[in-house]
Amino acid sequence: MAVKSNNKSPKRKVATSKKKKKQGTLKQKILKWTWYSFIIGVILLTFFVVCVFLEFFGPLPNEYELRKVRTATASEVISMDKEVLGRIYLKNRTNVPLDEISEYVVKALIPTEDVRFFKHQGVDKRSLMRVFFKSLLLGDRSSGGGSTLSQQLAKNIYPRGNYGPFSMPAAKLREAIIATRLERIYNKEEVLNLYLNTVPFGEDTYGIEEGAKRFFSKHAADLKLDEAAILVGMLKAPTRYNPRLFPERSLHRRNVVLMQMAKYQLITEELAKKTALLPIKLSYKRVSTSDGAAPYLRERIRLEVRDYLKNHVGPNGEKYNLYTDGLKIYTTIDSRLQRYAESAMTKHMTYLQKTFDRHWAKRSIWGRNQKPLIRAVKRSERYRKLKARGLSHEQIMANFKKKVNTEIFTWQGMKERKITPLDSVKHTLKLLSTGVMSMDPGNGRILTYIGGINHHEFKYDHVTSKRQTGSIFKPFVYLAAMRNGVSPFEYYKNERKTYPEYNNWSPANAENHYTGYYSMEGALAESVNTVAVDMLFRAGLQNTIDLVHQMGIDSDLPEYPSLALGVANISLWDMVQAYACIANGGFRVEPHYLLRIEDNQGRVIADFESDYRERERVLTSEEAGIMNHMLQAVVNDGTARSLRRVYGLKNEMGGKTGTTNNHADGWFVGYSPSMVTGIWTGGEDMSVHFRSLTLGQGGHMALPIFARYMQKVTRDSRFDRITYDHFPLLSWGIRSDLRLAHYTETLPSKRNMFDKLFGKKSEKEEQLAKTRKKEVPKKKRSKIYRFIKSIFGKKK
Repeated sequence: MAVKSNNKSPKRKVATSKKKKKQGTLKQKILKWTWYSFIIGVILLTFFVVCVFLEFFGPLPNEYELRKVRTATASEVISMDKEVLGRIYLKNRTNVPLDEISEYVVKALIPTEDVRFFKHQGVDKRSLMRVFFKSLLLGDRSSGGGSTLSQQLAKNIYPRGNYGPFSMPAAKLREAIIATRLERIYNKEEVLNLYLNTVPFGEDTYGIEEGAKRFFSKHAADLKLDEAAILVGMLKAPTRYNPRLFPERSLHRRNVVLMQMAKYQLITEELAKKTALLPIKLSYKRVSTSDGAAPYLRERIRLEVRDYLKNHVGPNGEKYNLYTDGLKIYTTIDSRLQRYAESAMTKHMTYLQKTFDRHWAKRSIWGRNQKPLIRAVKRSERYRKLKARGLSHEQIMANFKKKVNTEIFTWQGMKERKITPLDSVKHTLKLLSTGVMSMDPGNGRILTYIGGINHHEFKYDHVTSKRQTGSIFKPFVYLAAMRNGVSPFEYYKNERKTYPEYNNWSPANAENHYTGYYSMEGALAESVNTVAVDMLFRAGLQNTIDLVHQMGIDSDLPEYPSLALGVANISLWDMVQAYACIANGGFRVEPHYLLRIEDNQGRVIADFESDYRERERVLTSEEAGIMNHMLQAVVNDGTARSLRRVYGLKNEMGGKTGTTNNHADGWFVGYSPSMVTGIWTGGEDMSVHFRSLTLGQGGHMALPIFARYMQKVTRDSRFDRITYDHFPLLSWGIRSDLRLAHYTETLPSKRNMFDKLFGKKSEKEEQLAKTRKKEVPKKKRSKIYRFIKSIFGKKK
């Protein structure tokens, strides 16, 4: 019987030996490559860290720079009465100290965002380990992001850049380094304060103060428990938990914050549960650079101050930044007058637009002439974008006829409608616009400024834009005539003339009335064109142009007799400046709106008032006084008499209405000795206008804004200076000579001084006296006078 051998065959031994050798070699290779990988990893990691320290992945501020760290703060535009008109910023942020922030905000923030905030030194190692194991290894996202408040602050102050696949690790390492440095410099309360002033709440809103204003219309100090929990809850994802856009998500997130507060015993569990039952109540107020008072002027200020600061540096040698340095820009605007003017404008323009739409309801404004509409289409942003994409005009017009959801401006607010882009352009083009500016004629300070109906939608500034002025230009013609020897105490024939040397030009009157004689005052009060042109020829065309330039109008003026009728294109700004020469007794003053700029420490950077041009006399006091007398007659008996009859204004004032060809422009300039206000109203395109003079004249288009504005001003005792101010009295002799009827059928014989004082008045003068007696309200008598009158006065 054969015996089995325990020894393996030589072949099997060799195979086993090779296998073991191969396995050993593989292990060695694995160990070798593992070691190499580790060494390479360490080298790469070291290289990566070095790159971060060398600022290849963004700035890494040192401790000296961090000591000077400050968050970007919006600059404020401030009115003369110390009200904030608006703010200029890249990020809408207002810094507030920690003691001006509700305690509920801090109590909600710590347990929600960084429960170990007061224990770590900028980086929470325990949180990092938790995030590594639970988030990266186990895939549990509920563990949070691991960034401390200090790291989040670093991110807020020094935003992350895009560096491809290295962006996130580079950002995290960089923020950890900055956070550690921040904690070595600032104490916990200071870090917390910096953080709360930088956190984003979406919608271009930064910092707890602006977040409170945006969603609850209150200051951070006034936030209640539920409101603080809502805002803190938003920090995880500002858009996702926005209470306006996603109220259900926001409600759930708020309750999570409340439970965290209760968990760490910062509030009682009972209070947390009770608060969790409350619904979300917002008092939402969106604020943009177009919101607030005087947005058109604030845009002018932004551009002017920005350019000024380019050439000026602060005490530290660095240039000021308008958008981030928290500057205070003080202006001449009176916020109370501005509100009154804006309210009057809104009320009248709402009515005027409704009247205009009804006027054109059954007819097309453009008819067969589509050129104005095509021009507007080509100016639109949609057309320019489609053109940039290479589409032809025909393709673009086809696109403009397809209905889309569009947001359009109405006086009842923005409305979303499904209309064609072409209809949207038509709607916008048919909107009437306006410009309003008030100025103190004594010193040139701008008191109110309205450049259009809505700055958010329409950026074009109608205070500085130039339009034909119509009859508001005529006072300058009459002043030039007086200056060149034409008497204001005589009558002038109302006849239609033809001027062969000017292509047989023949100016007509609005009423087509060409008989009788007008006094200079009467012709101005009734805006008689034939007499105005006659005055221009008597004064001399060049003499008139020279005087107008001296009074402050810088526009090029046509050397043509139609200048007398206001064909020149002049800005509202220039017209107000020129009328101020009449109101203040003959001095040219420089309109201005900037007083000074201060830095965030209250140091004056610039004082502008000393730079403005001093008053310069351009009219004699007699010339200005006579013109004031005439322009008061326009208000009392002329084209602006509705100020007395309809609106019941009693204060002393002068004014002039103006209307241009086809009623494209309606003007009114009204003034007292203390304030000059100019108003223009019309369409953006001159093809947009009323068809009738009744509706399209300045007395209907522009004057009501002034009337409603002055009604508010005269009821406010704070503006008694404007209400009760008086023009200087003319001399006894001039007043006597100006006592002429505005109109007479036949040229009266010259009357001597005795006749002027005691003689019988003409029929027209008698009628005028009766009218004035009825229309001009009696001045209020004192209580003493009324008491004596009640005792000794005549009994009925």
